Amino acid sequence: MAAPALAASLLPAALSLWLLGAHALRAGDWGQALAWGLAPLLLALPHGWTRRAAQLALAWAVLVWARAGGELIQMRAALDQPWARLALILGAVMLLAVAGLALLERGPAARRHGADPAPHWPPALALALTVALLAACRATVPFPILLPDRFWPGSGWLLVLALGAYAAWLTRALLAPGGGAGRWGRLRLRAWGLFSALFFAQLLLGLAGAERLLMTGETHLPVPALIAAGPVFRGQGLFMAGLFLATVAVVGPAWCSWLCYIGAWDGAAAARARTPRPLPPWRGPVRAALAALVLLAAWGLRAAGAPVALAGGLAAAFGLAGVALMLAASRRRGLMVHCTAFCPLGLAATLLGRLHPLRVRVGPGCTDCGACLRACRYGALSPERLALGRPGGTCTLCGDCVARCPHAALGYRFPGLSPARSRALFAVLAVSAHAAFLGVARI
Repeated sequence: MAAPALAASLLPAALSLWLLGAHALRAGDWGQALAWGLAPLLLALPHGWTRRAAQLALAWAVLVWARAGGELIQMRAALDQPWARLALILGAVMLLAVAGLALLERGPAARRHGADPAPHWPPALALALTVALLAACRATVPFPILLPDRFWPGSGWLLVLALGAYAAWLTRALLAPGGGAGRWGRLRLRAWGLFSALFFAQLLLGLAGAERLLMTGETHLPVPALIAAGPVFRGQGLFMAGLFLATVAVVGPAWCSWLCYIGAWDGAAAARARTPRPLPPWRGPVRAALAALVLLAAWGLRAAGAPVALAGGLAAAFGLAGVALMLAASRRRGLMVHCTAFCPLGLAATLLGRLHPLRVRVGPGCTDCGACLRACRYGALSPERLALGRPGGTCTLCGDCVARCPHAALGYRFPGLSPARSRALFAVLAVSAHAAFLGVARI
């Protein structure tokens, strides 16, 4: 493909994105202007998702110019000023965006990016959703929620662009054909571990004196159970609980396999054993009793007027007990004992996650080969569960078993979608939430 023809087909899209940058710069937002200025560089990649992401951005550009044009024309008309030339200019700018969109659909760029065998739309949608989530957080939170904004006000948009591109890359890597049956699980654990490492690195650096790395407000212990028990003890502070519920509404029980800052440790510990060994059947009642005990203890401490230091000490002991359980039991059994038999928030996620329409189901092609049993670290699969056609209640939709099944008998199910599209939908939702959490999750 001739380089001049390819450059000519990309030029209208690049100019349209740069015009969005100029629009942001005129409004005084240099960070967003720079992000739009850098965005066309993604089209240099030979991946199909970059073309689809650019098309989404160009569709957004048409909406921006239509809204800006309507407001300016109304203002000029109200002041009895001429507006025809303004309408022509903004109309030409809109047509440029439409031309860029069309050339990306059928021009030389379409042939170049169309050769990419990986899915194109899911990574682009993951980028768009990540950008939308982070932009909404940045616009609504009353303090600089993105770390770059705390050091260089306005630069948070560069982090938004970087995390959006990361979400697209990870979604493409998860869904790309070939590469081995265990790739999904390996990528998930690495991405999950990256989130946990950044979360605790920011916490430790913040406690060491770099306070701008911490969330504003009172620092609390990074123990997942406190998301539920903390408000019961304090009688206030529902932010983290609300964030947890909102996340479960989006990704269901996948909070426990993609987003929990402690669960990544349990996943790494369980992965040390080749084959998971299931826990006894009394695991479920013990887990429920432990969750009830944690909430009752929090209520009792509040009713007794216990000092915060005592409650904090008990919470720290509970968290350390969970870590000890990972080291002593999860490593040995190859099963995530902390997440499936100890953590109260894990119980809440799996119970509330049943309201989510996404499911993992076993189809008629199952041969009982056992590959999925070796992949599941949540104790959700067994020969009995395969016969029933669905995992047990500890399933977190992690997807490791789906990727490991050599017969494509296991798959995601969502009403109205095929298994392949259901899997792509889950990847978009889970990765976008993960990427957004990389940007905003702090203590």
